[in-house]
Amino acid sequence: MRSEGRVARVTEIIAGSQKSFEDAILLGFKRASKTLRGITGLRVKEQRARVEDGKIIEFRVTLEVIFVLES
Repeated sequence: MRSEGRVARVTEIIAGSQKSFEDAILLGFKRASKTLRGITGLRVKEQRARVEDGKIIEFRVTLEVIFVLES
């Protein structure tokens, strides 16, 4: 008997938060969960902060969201 494997896809999400990097990650994941089914993991690819007048005004993350493709 031959076993079928799983095939996954990775999509990139960019999210921002005025609170923290952690909040930006959670917001990005929450939004991705609304349209992507079968999410199995994510990777924080990049973190950046937007600065104005010497203060951080937004934390931004680029996420790679991994999800299994449906049959």
